[in-house]
Amino acid sequence: MNAKLYSARYVVPISAPAISDGVVAVDAGRITYVGDRESAPTGELVELGECALVPGLVNSHTHLELTAFRGLLDGLGFRDWIVTLQAAKSAVMNEARFLDAAHLGIEEGLLAGVTTYADSCDSGVALRAMRDAGVRGVMYQELFGPDPAYAEASLADLRAKIERHRAAESELVRAGVSPHAPYTVSDELFAQTTAYARRESLPMAIHLAESEAELALVERGEGPFADALRARGIDVRVRGRSPVALLERLGVLDASPLLIHCVRTTADDHARIAAHRCGVAHCPASNAKLGHGVAPLVEMLAAGIDVGLGSDSVASNDRMNILDEARLAILSQRARLMSATALPANAALELATLGGARALRMGGRIGSLEPGKCADLAAFPLEAPRTTPHHDPIAALVWSSGGSRATMVMVAGRELVRDGRLVHHDPSRATRVSETAAELRAWLAHRMK
Repeated sequence: MNAKLYSARYVVPISAPAISDGVVAVDAGRITYVGDRESAPTGELVELGECALVPGLVNSHTHLELTAFRGLLDGLGFRDWIVTLQAAKSAVMNEARFLDAAHLGIEEGLLAGVTTYADSCDSGVALRAMRDAGVRGVMYQELFGPDPAYAEASLADLRAKIERHRAAESELVRAGVSPHAPYTVSDELFAQTTAYARRESLPMAIHLAESEAELALVERGEGPFADALRARGIDVRVRGRSPVALLERLGVLDASPLLIHCVRTTADDHARIAAHRCGVAHCPASNAKLGHGVAPLVEMLAAGIDVGLGSDSVASNDRMNILDEARLAILSQRARLMSATALPANAALELATLGGARALRMGGRIGSLEPGKCADLAAFPLEAPRTTPHHDPIAALVWSSGGSRATMVMVAGRELVRDGRLVHHDPSRATRVSETAAELRAWLAHRMK
């Protein structure tokens, strides 16, 4: 047997209680043993030391191509934020710059223990970046088109892009589709894209029920999004009782898409989401920073919905740290419900791992440490002063270790972070992204004059 045995002060399988002085055996990219040191099989021993070894974290919603936009748009209202972002992308960015940004975003995620990325991407570079970096993920090709007159042309363009992306798929990364949101996609385009995705067995992701402006558009035909569409000559009318009900009426929920945000949802919405087996990407930091509010996470979990945690883009969050998102998820739910027992730490850590895997329909392969699953692992130090003393490794991970750099990260048995450093790193990339960021700042300063 050529197994490597990774030993740690704690092994946290997620699907079982934490193991003190535990070992995870890895062979041919798979986990072959999870348990205590005494019962471990023979093999090459790798001592990870005073750390917690967990499944690789799952970021259930990112925009890797936007890494150069960190901090650029702070303080803008949501619609102004979107309009300015799109204008900046058109004015400054190109494929090479998006690709560098996506690579840099993946590096940031790896150092924070993220091994799986669910990325919504307009430029289409994220799939190549994920494949080149050796991480696991889905790139959802974004699709925009609020004017129903252009639905067929938009879908034809999407099909051409997906054909190119599929040629670049691997065992670790695949392509999907993302009709962006109700305020940027017509009912006709939603329906046609869903039919296409179901025929081609493509995963889908949709930004949904994120803001008050979106609800005003869908439920009342009012608000800033409605005004902007009418200014373009696009007919606006009431489309549904809620954004979730709209997608159910159009048949979109039949494809079980990943629903991103779901901040403004009701019990009826949750029943619809659960009935159609849609996963949800919960992004507490982004939701708060953009002023959207706090999603009813506890209620979604009680309804049986598979929920994962997402960082969203660094343009709306400024960092990619899923353990920190877990901590913020607990704090925001306890504040919202005024309950010190809402969302325990172990449930939040599950959102960051197995919950995210299930939301992406990958729960059978990743998200927990079990024999037969893919060897996607992350080790986090439990050392003074940040995490000691500690009485519970899971509580230490969620409450104290956010911002700590992972000491070892592995995808499919291949180490991508070792001793807290990237195994493969191009330092010139960060320089190029910084140069792009400088151009973005100059562009924005000129625009604001």
